[in-house]
Amino acid sequence: MMTLLQDLRHGARLLVRAPGFAAVAVAALAIGIGANTAIFSVVNTLLLQPLPYHDADRLAIVWEHNIPRDRKNNVVAPANFLHWRDMNQGFTDLAAMSSTFDVTLTGAGDPEEVPTRLVTAEAFSILGVRPAIGRGFTAEEIRPGSRVIVISDRLWKRRFGGDPAVQQRPIVSGTPHTIIGVMPPGFSFLDRNVDVWLPFGFTAQSRTPRGRSIQVVGRLKPGVTFARAQEDMTRVAAELTRRFPDFNTGWTARVVPLREQLTGDVRPALLLLAGAVAFVLLIACANVANLLLARATARQRELAVRSALGAGRARLVRQLLAESLVLSTAGGICGLLLAWWALHFLRAVAAERLPVQRLEMVGIDGWVLTFTVGASLLCGLVFGAIPALTAAGPSLNDSLKEGGRTGSASRGNRTRSAFVVVEIALALVLLVGAGLLMRSFKHLMDVDPGFDPARTVTMRLSLPSARYGEEGQRAQFFGRFFQQVDALPGVEASGAISWLPLSGLGAATSMEIVGQPKPPKGLEPVADVRVISHEYLKTMGVPLLKGRLFNELDAADAKGRVVINDTMARRHWPGEDPIGKRVRIAWDTLEDEVIGVVGDVKHASLDGEIRAMTYWPFARSPYGTMTIAVRTAGAASGVVNAIAGVVRGLDPDLVVANVRTMEEVVAQSVAERRLTMLLLTAFAGAALLLAAVGIYGVIAYSVTQRTQEIGIRMALGAQRGDVLRMVVGQAMALTAAGIAIGAIGALLLTRVMSGLLFNVTPGDPLTFVAVAAVLGLVAACASYVPGRRATRVDPVIALRAE
Repeated sequence: MMTLLQDLRHGARLLVRAPGFAAVAVAALAIGIGANTAIFSVVNTLLLQPLPYHDADRLAIVWEHNIPRDRKNNVVAPANFLHWRDMNQGFTDLAAMSSTFDVTLTGAGDPEEVPTRLVTAEAFSILGVRPAIGRGFTAEEIRPGSRVIVISDRLWKRRFGGDPAVQQRPIVSGTPHTIIGVMPPGFSFLDRNVDVWLPFGFTAQSRTPRGRSIQVVGRLKPGVTFARAQEDMTRVAAELTRRFPDFNTGWTARVVPLREQLTGDVRPALLLLAGAVAFVLLIACANVANLLLARATARQRELAVRSALGAGRARLVRQLLAESLVLSTAGGICGLLLAWWALHFLRAVAAERLPVQRLEMVGIDGWVLTFTVGASLLCGLVFGAIPALTAAGPSLNDSLKEGGRTGSASRGNRTRSAFVVVEIALALVLLVGAGLLMRSFKHLMDVDPGFDPARTVTMRLSLPSARYGEEGQRAQFFGRFFQQVDALPGVEASGAISWLPLSGLGAATSMEIVGQPKPPKGLEPVADVRVISHEYLKTMGVPLLKGRLFNELDAADAKGRVVINDTMARRHWPGEDPIGKRVRIAWDTLEDEVIGVVGDVKHASLDGEIRAMTYWPFARSPYGTMTIAVRTAGAASGVVNAIAGVVRGLDPDLVVANVRTMEEVVAQSVAERRLTMLLLTAFAGAALLLAAVGIYGVIAYSVTQRTQEIGIRMALGAQRGDVLRMVVGQAMALTAAGIAIGAIGALLLTRVMSGLLFNVTPGDPLTFVAVAAVLGLVAACASYVPGRRATRVDPVIALRAE
């Protein structure tokens, strides 16, 4: 132990005497170790750490699966949930919860809109989480009209100042509710933004199938596997299809483990980034190994003298490894600081914009520290072993006799060249991956969303049913609202929609095309449904292709007329004029006349398929929560305060929430893809820089070793251009070998990226050619500087030195 400490101290002293070498080596290792630490922290939090629920590995989300359309994770019909709960044999219990919606809180402080969910009484107990203050819902409270509420720790502290007597305190959400519990700090489930939970009430009529709208969570019984639970739920779904064929034909149940549900979308990107940073670390290790090899070769006489004085090969190898461990330790410390900064940025910026559960919890913990220490030690051994074994080889005595220019120096040159080839190959794989993602992202951003996002601002407005529950009240409010908004300076058009495009939310149902043969049960055509008000389509720049839009008469009778998109018209009336055709939407018993056809809009995502769409007038289905869209003559943000003033003037208890321009909505819809692209591009850039440094180092050292050879060539008549071509040609030969090997690896490895690409194939030739050209150019530039230095060698001085 004492000998090891002495070796480490001696190695540290030697490195202090070579600050330039040490700085370059530590910087390369810090980049590699820091990137790996940061990505491991994310992987550890999202994929490895236990979920913050009791025995979370036995929790599952149960969806309905539409077999004909292969919609695997569809929300569940309340009636099916109630039957599932009675008929299943694989779960100890099942709980239901609604999708997130917003309620406006008034009373204590300014009005505030908060994300809310309805949950059944079993929800918290299934998760194994109890309120930190008070209690959860009882079975008696799970009924329509119940006036109790559970709030988050975040809302408790923000709105009530952490008052310990908050239990039984009234809170107003349209009507007074009593706070009965406060959840523990950090608690969330499926949606980290939810601050309020209300009891989910069912009636006897709820057991009759109608509509799909809820999410279901369950806990497996002891000894029951997910596969067995899936078999049991498939049996239950088949029985419900037999009982209710009109509603359930073509549907089954799907059991998804909770961890898979939470990480399924982000797992491929995380694994891709984890592989990328591993490549960066390998390149950094190869780079530092090259530096150590060059340094060890330059120290051949010193090592030979030590050997002659009795130092065995094992002693010399141990000393050289000690120096590499000192470097790796310093690189690990700097990498840890770099990772801490990167994770702070991730929590502060990316976590707020990405819908990834628990992303805000990533950080440096004991497991991450252990990983960093392990990675640092492993790197020290990996990049230190080859230089140490090469430099402390059996030819030290020959080096002492011949000035260190034979034997190990030749082996070192071959090893350094091999390292450079490996660096270039790994860099090419990363650059190809980054290039594919960049091309994919460009294609995605070139997609026409079907609307014009410029100069359009959106905001959400919720009308509580307690004060706007009677028929016509909501329509009257929005009528007055839009009248005043249209009169504001700078407003060109305004309107509202139930579910904003690219917001990740929506509604759909089956329909019947009147006059066409009915398809078999379960194969009925499906259409998305959006409720719109005022001049929404004009505001969003959605073009009218045929017919007309809604007018005041349509709003007055509120029934019998719909506007459809172009996809629906072409799909169901190919070659015909759809105006005047009739459809029957499953949500309503009336037939609807098609009065207009508008352009297709990307509602789900920019890379998703366009589905049949029907637009309904607001008076027909007056949603309590609508998203307002306002097109302005100038900067869209300039009218937000004026619109908020209009809302306050109409009802001071209402809140304008979630204010975003449509450009921000579009950007947020691709935020996850953008972050993956930027991270992989950054890692690829680091790999390219490290590879360039590696090429420069090898060629510069080669020029130094070949000074006499170059002098002889020039003395015999070689021109400066010949010498420059020789030096650059050496670099290009190494680069060509690295590109060839890397291209084979890239063709194999980039196939795993296919799910992350859009309109680009993993073997895209343009990307491969462009990356190879960039690598060749970088190699030429990196070797040009030492090549120029070689052309300035004085033959007389070189031969005299020989």
